[in-house]
Amino acid sequence: MKAILIYSGGLDSTTLLQEYRDSIALAVTFDYGSKHNAREIAFAVENCKRLGIRHMVIPLDFIGKYFRSDLLLSGGEIPTGEYAEDNMRSTVVPFRNGIMLAVAAGLAESYELDTVLLANHSGDHSIYPDCRPEFIDAFDKAAAAGTYNGVRIVSPYCNLTKRDIALRGRSLGMDYSLTYSCYKGGEKHCGVCGTCRERKEALAGFDPTEYEA
Repeated sequence: MKAILIYSGGLDSTTLLQEYRDSIALAVTFDYGSKHNAREIAFAVENCKRLGIRHMVIPLDFIGKYFRSDLLLSGGEIPTGEYAEDNMRSTVVPFRNGIMLAVAAGLAESYELDTVLLANHSGDHSIYPDCRPEFIDAFDKAAAAGTYNGVRIVSPYCNLTKRDIALRGRSLGMDYSLTYSCYKGGEKHCGVCGTCRERKEALAGFDPTEYEA
């Protein structure tokens, strides 16, 4: 496998970066105008540099300009409380993964790579339609059919929980202080938004994160 990783700089994709480091030829981070993009990108750059993996930051600023989502700088307040559908639906960026996967598939073909890696997990399924197994399977078929070299979409964590991923990362010796999750995008994790609460649960017992609350 010669892979490109869609890499946010968050907990899940950084674990995937570490676990598949020997197969990843290129990591790509998309700057799409989210409230937490700047903090995530800084960690993505640092982690790729540490591992000697080529890294690109690609702007998708049209998303921030034209799409509607509270996750975006152009949107409303980030909700606090549980990481669940009723609470987090306002943070859905419509078809975000579809757009990113399409760009990544084109990059894979351009650089003669055969795989696109994505770090979605089971906790996302109820909230984000483009993280669900049926979507990944459909896009895998589309990418394979639409590229000369039959690029495949691989989602190793699709049926794992975030806790499962964190435990896997701990076994790999991960330093999770070099990742970022908070949707509010502050210097410190807020500790109360849905993603911070999910991060706390995933890293319980070995969490190096400094939270505001």
